[in-house]
Amino acid sequence: VQLQASGGGLVQSGRSVRLTCVASGHINRLNAMGWYRQAPGKERELIGHVINDGSASGHASVRGSVRGRFTVSGDITKNTVYLRIDSLKAEDTATYYCNAQYSTGPAGGPYVTSDQWGQGTLVTVSS
Repeated sequence: VQLQASGGGLVQSGRSVRLTCVASGHINRLNAMGWYRQAPGKERELIGHVINDGSASGHASVRGSVRGRFTVSGDITKNTVYLRIDSLKAEDTATYYCNAQYSTGPAGGPYVTSDQWGQGTLVTVSS
């Protein structure tokens, strides 16, 4: 299973950016996908995630401290999660990583739950 994140780049302060992450490969069931970010010199932190609740879009939630400017959404049918950041600030400069938790296995089971990270996409906010 591979995760491909895209949409990063140099963005002007105050503008918006939308990141996309797609999981591909053998996945019997996508359990959840999430977004994290790591700013220079800082630890990786959770932004939000989408949990597979049986609906096409899943159940999305965003960590309280970044709620407001950050929107996480997903399309479970396409193994895809999105991150939209509005009103970008300089402190949003970071590498944004996506993560997927999924189950794989033969028809009828048993299934193994695994965890995979994408390579990250860099968002640089300019003033």
